[in-house]
Amino acid sequence: MISAEGYRLTLAVTDSTQQTTHAGAADVVAALVPQYGTLLFRVAHAALRNRAEAEDVVQETFVRVLQHHHTLHEIRDMRVWLVRIAWNLALDRRRRIRPSQMDDAFAEALASATVPADKALAQSAHLRAVLEEMERLPKAERHVLLLNAVDEMGTAEIADVLQKSESAVRALLFRARTRLRERVERRWQTRRNA
Repeated sequence: MISAEGYRLTLAVTDSTQQTTHAGAADVVAALVPQYGTLLFRVAHAALRNRAEAEDVVQETFVRVLQHHHTLHEIRDMRVWLVRIAWNLALDRRRRIRPSQMDDAFAEALASATVPADKALAQSAHLRAVLEEMERLPKAERHVLLLNAVDEMGTAEIADVLQKSESAVRALLFRARTRLRERVERRWQTRRNA
């Protein structure tokens, strides 16, 4: 069993040949988990907004590393490769989860217990509004914005993860920020006027 930051990965092997192969791969994964586990969790959580689902994605990402351990020497940028795997797995899971389930849990989790209840409720409502408006962004803009917010990934890394040009990522990020800001401001202006 490999664990770091609450992530647990159990390696099941069935015979001695597999055990020898998996032993070396397990050492590689054991080195990668503490180095990238938290980042992968943040990437998955940004897409899923559900802790349990995000933890499952992290585990599944490291299982994929085990499955492809023989090609690890070919990986140009381990961080980008792992983020791409986690991101794609998270998007696959996201398609199976209702967005409202993710938004409610995420907004409530971020409302701090140390903040007075009325302020926490207002923060939760504001965050829920931002999340709802993010969901309405075009998919490409939403993905770039989420990856930029997670671990402050730069445009070059986002371009590698999404397999787009860096200039396309910059344009998408600009449009996403502008559109989100306008939509949230319009939404709050409408509420104030009502």
